Amino acid sequence: MKRPIPNGSRLLVIGVALAWATTSLGGRLPTPSDEARLTERNLTRVTTNLLEQSQFSHHPLDKDLAQKWLDRYLDGLDPRHSLFLQSDVEEFAHSPHGLVQSIRGEGDASLAHKFFARYLERLEQQVDAMTAMLKTTKFEFTGHDTYSLDWEHAPRPRSLAAARGLWRQQLRVEYLQEKLGDKQPAQIAKVLTRRHTQQLKTMKGLTDNEVLETYLRALAQVYDPHSNYLGHEEMENMSISMNLSLFGIGASLQTVDGYCTIHELIAGGPAARSGLFKPGDRIVAVAQAKGDPVDVVNIPLTRTVELIRGPKGSTVTLTILPAGANEGSATKTVTLVRDKIKLEDQEAKASIVDLPIDKNSTFRLGVIDLPSFYADIGGATAGGRRSATADVAHLLTKLKAEHVRGVILDLRRNGGGSLEEAISLTGLFIRKGPVVQTRDPSGGVDVESDDDGDVLYDGPLVLLTSRFSASASEILAGALKDYGRAVIVGDTSTFGKGTVQSIVPLGRLMDQRGLEHAYDPGALLVTIRKFYRPSGASTQLRGVAADIVLPSVSDFADVSESSLHNPLPWDTVPSTRFEQLHRVKPWLSVLRDKSSRRVAADKGFGLLAESIARLKMSLASKSVSLNEAERRADMTKTKALDKDLEQERRRLRAKAPTTYEITLKNASSPGLPTPLVQAKDPPHPAPAAPGETPEDLDAGSADQTPADDIILNEAERVLADYVRLLAH
Repeated sequence: MKRPIPNGSRLLVIGVALAWATTSLGGRLPTPSDEARLTERNLTRVTTNLLEQSQFSHHPLDKDLAQKWLDRYLDGLDPRHSLFLQSDVEEFAHSPHGLVQSIRGEGDASLAHKFFARYLERLEQQVDAMTAMLKTTKFEFTGHDTYSLDWEHAPRPRSLAAARGLWRQQLRVEYLQEKLGDKQPAQIAKVLTRRHTQQLKTMKGLTDNEVLETYLRALAQVYDPHSNYLGHEEMENMSISMNLSLFGIGASLQTVDGYCTIHELIAGGPAARSGLFKPGDRIVAVAQAKGDPVDVVNIPLTRTVELIRGPKGSTVTLTILPAGANEGSATKTVTLVRDKIKLEDQEAKASIVDLPIDKNSTFRLGVIDLPSFYADIGGATAGGRRSATADVAHLLTKLKAEHVRGVILDLRRNGGGSLEEAISLTGLFIRKGPVVQTRDPSGGVDVESDDDGDVLYDGPLVLLTSRFSASASEILAGALKDYGRAVIVGDTSTFGKGTVQSIVPLGRLMDQRGLEHAYDPGALLVTIRKFYRPSGASTQLRGVAADIVLPSVSDFADVSESSLHNPLPWDTVPSTRFEQLHRVKPWLSVLRDKSSRRVAADKGFGLLAESIARLKMSLASKSVSLNEAERRADMTKTKALDKDLEQERRRLRAKAPTTYEITLKNASSPGLPTPLVQAKDPPHPAPAAPGETPEDLDAGSADQTPADDIILNEAERVLADYVRLLAH
C-alpha cells in the first residue's frame, strides 16, 4: 500500500476500517425536507463516530470535548466575542453531558442552527448600529486609548448596550485604518458601510448545509488542527488545487480566526512570482477587475475561493493584512493576473555560485531550491515520469560535473509532499538506513528506510530551513540531523507538523452502512499517525531545530504548529539503529562563531533586526493604538526603514557573485550557461503601505535577485567555512 502523503494540500485517499452499529430506517418515505434532516442526523453521527474511532488520539466525545466543540463553533462565528451576548450562550447551550447524548443518540445538530439564527440577528443589529454611527458620529483619534486584540480571553458582553460599545470601538479601528490611507470622511463611510452590509448579505445567504459544515468542522478541529470536515464544495476545491492546470493566484488557503489565510504559496503561481505574499498573510477583501472590494472576513472559505478564482488573464485585487500585523494595521492591495500554474515553475532548480573568498580566489558552490516533494508527475524527458528525487539527482549530477565544493538544499518554502519522495531523496545523501518512523494509534511503529546502498552526493551539505519548512521537509531534515550528515541553517526550528492525515469519503462510507443522504456529504480529513526521527524524537510541535540560527522575520511570525489550536503533543519512541556519520558536531562551534560575527557586522542583518523588533513588539502588544499622531509617527519610521532597505538591496546587487542558473532543461548540456546578470534596479514590490511592517531582506521571493537574499548569502558563507574546515 502506498504511504499516506503528509501534506494537507496533497492527500492520499485511503480507506479506514470502522466497526460501528447502524440502525435500519423504516416507516414512511421521507419528504425532501425530511431527507435533508435525515442526512444531517446521519452525517453528524458518522462524523462523530469516525473521529472517536479513527483519529490518532481515539478520544471519546465526552463533556469536556463537547464544551470545546461548542466554544470553537461560537468563536468561529464570533471570533471577537462581540456579537453573542452571554445570555445567548446560556439560553441555547445544553449541558455538555446533554450535548454528548443528543449528538451520539440522534445526531442532533439543531444547536448549530439555533446559534446561527441568533448570530444573524446580532450581526444585523451590529450592521444597523455601525451604519447609524457612520452617519451621525464624528470620530476623533487624539486620545491615548487602545483597542484590545486579546479576543480569545475576552468575556462576552452582558447586554446589548455593552455589545454596542464594542462595536463602536471596532468601527473606530476600521475608520482609523482607512483614514491612515488618506481617505476622506465621506469615502470612509461609504467603504465601511459597504463592507458590513456585504458581510451581512453573504452570511444570510448561507444554506443549512453550509452551517452544518461549519459546525462539523469545529468538531474535527477540537481533536487536532489538521483533522477537518470538508464539504462537497471544499472537496472540489481541493481537487482543483491538485490540478496543475489551475487558473488562479497559486495559493493554498485556510480559515484562521475568521480570516482567509495563506497557508502555502505554490511555486510559479502569480502570488509567489509577485514576491508580495507570505504564508500567514490574511486576505480581507477581494475585488474583480472593475468591481468594488468585497469584504471576506468571517465568511466561509468556499465563498472567498469563488471570488479569487477566475479565467486565465483576468485580474483580481486582494487586500492583505500582512502576517504578524495586528488588526487595525494598515493593509496593502495587490493586483494579480490569474494564470496557469506551470509545471516547470514548481520543479526543483539549481544555481552555481562562484563565491569570492579573497581577492584572488573563489569557492564554487551549488544551491538546489526544492519547492515540494512532488511525486510521479508528467511532462518528463525521455525517461518517462518524474519526481522530486529524480530531478534533484539530475541537478546534483550536473553540480558534481561542474566541480562544486559544497551544496545547499533550500527547503525554506517547502511545505511537504510525498513521504516516499522524502525517504528516497534522503537516500541521495546517505548510504542506507532508517529515515522515518511512523506510529499508529495502537502504538505500533513502522520504520521506513533507504535501502539502496548508494550515495549520489557525499560532499559538504547545508540544509536551509524556515518556519515554513513542514511535514516531509522535516522528515528529511530530521534524518540528516540525526545522522550528522548536514549542517542545518535557518530559523530556530521548522514548522512542527509531524502528523499524517487520511481522507475518508463520507458518501461512500454512508452507502456502505446503509445510511440515507440526500446530497454528497463530502469527506472527513482525519489524523491517523505521527512521525518520528530515526533517533525517536517526534517532529510534531517542536519541528527540527537549526544548528545555526540566522535572524529572520519568519522566525517570529505566528506561523507554526504550536500557534494552532489543539495540536497533538511532542513525544518520543525508541531510537532505531543507524550509522552516526559525525560530519557536523566537530565543527559546529567554529561555524556558529564565524557566522555570528559576520551577522553582527552586516548592515543588512542590522536592518533586519529592526524589522524583527517591530514585529515582536506588534505581536506582544495584543492591542492597537487609536491615536492618529502615534500611528502616523510609526508610518514615518516605516518609510525611513524602507528607504534603508532599498539602499541595502542596491549594495547587495552591486557586489553579487557570479551565478549560473541550472534548470532541468539545461542540466544535460555541456558546460555552463551564460551567468545571470544582476539587474541594477530589478522590479520591487510597491512601498509598504502606511503602518505596514516593511518587507524583510530574508524573504528570497520572486521579485528579488539571488543577491537580495541575505539568508541564502550567509548560508553560502557557512558552507564555504564548512568546506575549508573539512579540508584540513
